[in-house]
Amino acid sequence: MTMATTVSMDDGYDWLTLLANWLSPAYPVGAYSYSHGIEWAVDSGMMKSVDDLTDYIATVLEGGAGWSDLVLAAASWRAAAAGQHDELDHIVELGLALRTTREMALESLQQGSAFVLTTRAAWPGTALDSLATNHSGAIVYSVAVGAACAGRVPLQPMLLAFCHAIAANLVSAGIRLIPLGQTDGQHAMAALRPIVANVAALAEAAPLADLGSAAPCIEICSMRHETQYTRLFRS
Repeated sequence: MTMATTVSMDDGYDWLTLLANWLSPAYPVGAYSYSHGIEWAVDSGMMKSVDDLTDYIATVLEGGAGWSDLVLAAASWRAAAAGQHDELDHIVELGLALRTTREMALESLQQGSAFVLTTRAAWPGTALDSLATNHSGAIVYSVAVGAACAGRVPLQPMLLAFCHAIAANLVSAGIRLIPLGQTDGQHAMAALRPIVANVAALAEAAPLADLGSAAPCIEICSMRHETQYTRLFRS
């Protein structure tokens, strides 16, 4: 007869929660419905291959909204863990002001609202409870993830998992849009692995002063997607 093994919090229970639930593709935040401008890039002929997709996502992570999201998530985690409520309020407002296009704002805010609603219902007791009350649920995705993880998952693992989730969602969109095979998707994720690790490490040490993006081509893709004639994705 085998003995059941009890997994304690210290053994990684909340790390499992982060991977299997909060940042899983199955978590009901609607991430599958956003392409972050990839749909227009494919429609325009700019993106045709797995290499094009990988370069695009690397730019999102290293100098686009992905970078800003990771810095915001880290800042949110630190403020929530330290009980710095005024600082956390400032980070919430900063997150709302950062998006450079209407669709990117929609992408971030609607995923954030869905994450807050689901996490508060299924995992009460995180910093999201008071934060959502103070801000009427208007919290961008990255800030919500950071606050939820504070005191439950260490900062660096959270950033690695969050950065990986951003990359994986965009690879999934590219597979459907270009289209590519599942093996091509795995090639993209393998190529992005060192970038994910490096960006997560940089974001851990980055102050809020390092916020910002320099990805005008991606922002143009996002703006042109707003008037694209036929669309499958919301961004």
